[in-house]
Amino acid sequence: MATRHNSLTLNKVGDHEEIFVLRAQDASAPRSVILWIADNLHASDEKLREAFECALRMRKHAYSYSCDS
Repeated sequence: MATRHNSLTLNKVGDHEEIFVLRAQDASAPRSVILWIADNLHASDEKLREAFECALRMRKHAYSYSCDS
């Protein structure tokens, strides 16, 4: 799982390249990742699996976050 401390992807971002960050506490984050998967079925199985597992973790986090608030 990538975090702000170990993301190789963030290290690849160009100086003037825009990015959009989804946080697990954002209620729409898991669905956004699932929509990304649907739009990127050409990606490797590994990348798709990683995205799906991330969405599941985000959903679990968002649920626990909303219950704690």
